[in-house]
Amino acid sequence: MTPTLIITARDSVADKKTGFQKGTDDYMVKPINVNEMAWRVEALLRHSQIGVQHRAQIGNTEFDADTLSVRTEQADGGVTEVQLLLKEFQLLFKLASSPNRFFTRWQIMEDIWESDGSDTHTLDVHISRLRERFRGNPRFRNRDNSRAWLQGGAV
Repeated sequence: MTPTLIITARDSVADKKTGFQKGTDDYMVKPINVNEMAWRVEALLRHSQIGVQHRAQIGNTEFDADTLSVRTEQADGGVTEVQLLLKEFQLLFKLASSPNRFFTRWQIMEDIWESDGSDTHTLDVHISRLRERFRGNPRFRNRDNSRAWLQGGAV
């Protein structure tokens, strides 16, 4: 699937909502900063990489969509590989591929579960499972009760 970026002079919330509802991946309002556009295109391509190649490399972590595994190279040269369930994999990939970006529960529920976000208990359970699966991984650390981080990306 090819990612799409809308660049337009239409700046109302209703216009942006329509753009996202029609399937755009990102939306920029003119005038634009060329550097920002390049960063956004780079992020869109990084996010779409797993859809085309079924693999994506984020830092020292490799995501393999065929096997639903996450392989991490440790600083000491060791390798950790964790098998995940489909939704766990999708959730971790979404969060890790968007460093320093925060998602609302609604956004995650809509993107991963194609749900209206009314039952966020499912999300809590999956986050807990990911924390448990990566508990021994030094690159994965809890920051507080509401979020954790995989070096460079929120989890």
